[in-house]
Amino acid sequence: MTTPQQQIEEQLKEALKARDQDRLATLRLLLSSINNERIRTGEEVEEAAFLSLVRKAIKQRRESSEQYRSGARDDLADKEDREAAILEAYLPPAVDEEELTQAIRSFVEAEGLSGPQAIGPIMQAIMAQYSGRADGSTINRLARQILAEQD
Repeated sequence: MTTPQQQIEEQLKEALKARDQDRLATLRLLLSSINNERIRTGEEVEEAAFLSLVRKAIKQRRESSEQYRSGARDDLADKEDREAAILEAYLPPAVDEEELTQAIRSFVEAEGLSGPQAIGPIMQAIMAQYSGRADGSTINRLARQILAEQD
């Protein structure tokens, strides 16, 4: 079984041979993040930590893209968007909003939750259930909508 680091190293070689500069730069940064994490913890990076690193890198690129667009630098924003798309390939398939909505509704009904104070327990349970497959901001937005419907 190959580790995430070995997987990235192989794909880095392929990108180098294909002269794919965007992919090459993105994979180098990801590999650097993996190495930093490995040094920090003193052990190999496991799948969960790898997914966390990828999500963090995607978030950074999305934020950079927004900043570049607000500064009228669409060329740099497009580059950040391409890098984010490359990184998204390493995440498990995302769950659709309809499934998330059903899961949140079921949890709210089963636990008898209501009001804004219920956001914390909902976030904790749903994030654990859909770890790596759902975005926290989406879960939060859907939970708030569902709780607002109850009022």
